Amino acid sequence: MNKTERYALFFDIDGTLVSFQTHEIPESTIQALAQAKANGSRVYIATGRPPIIITNLGAIEPLIDGYITTNGALCYVGDELVCCQPIPKEDVMTCVEDAKEKGYSLIVVGRKDVAVIDPKGDVDRIFRQILAVKNLDQAAPLDVVLQQDILQLTPFFPADYEPELLARMPQCVSGRWHPEFTDITANGADKGKGIVAMASHEGFDASRTIAFGDGGNDTSMILQAGIGVAMGNAIDALKEQADYVTTSVDDDGILLALHHFNVI
Repeated sequence: MNKTERYALFFDIDGTLVSFQTHEIPESTIQALAQAKANGSRVYIATGRPPIIITNLGAIEPLIDGYITTNGALCYVGDELVCCQPIPKEDVMTCVEDAKEKGYSLIVVGRKDVAVIDPKGDVDRIFRQILAVKNLDQAAPLDVVLQQDILQLTPFFPADYEPELLARMPQCVSGRWHPEFTDITANGADKGKGIVAMASHEGFDASRTIAFGDGGNDTSMILQAGIGVAMGNAIDALKEQADYVTTSVDDDGILLALHHFNVI
């Protein structure tokens, strides 16, 4: 048997670790990550989700070494903060006021709490019903959340409106992974920069990393990692940027990729 390789492994959640069909982590993925850890690799999460709604990783939670959340705006290992990059308040208010004026839904992610503006029910329809997101019923009032550092804004509008709003939010970037909404963070906060911050904090070489993703907000880490892997169910633009395309989350994609790169 060939000697296995050790890497720091970074995984998106929705559509990468967790199936959109079952809302669960496939058993093959659970076993693959356990074997990778046993072989000396590290396991990190890299998600657009804020911590309050990371509720679907129970099957692998003991294996996780650290978290890149809110698309890189908040990264931590246990109780230790790796980096935190809030959105400048003027850009926050530009988005909040635009959502109120134009009547679209918006999730405002604070350092501690999350607020939900949902005039058309889009948050409920997509997050609760389609993505099976839990804990949004714990949302706090908007005025309470706006007193905190704001890490991410998730407005629900089509992609063609995105450039118009971002032109008025010059200190922000957007990472869209769903046709009906996007995640907006501060300039300099993305999953790729999260990998760099985590490598510095944890003391591993950023070139010895493998990143797995399926959406547009995974592009930065696919490009930053030593090896970028797109899932078979990934958008075409991500597959074009990836070093390797595996099968889908529902077809043992992570297991097969980790075998391919001799991690397990």
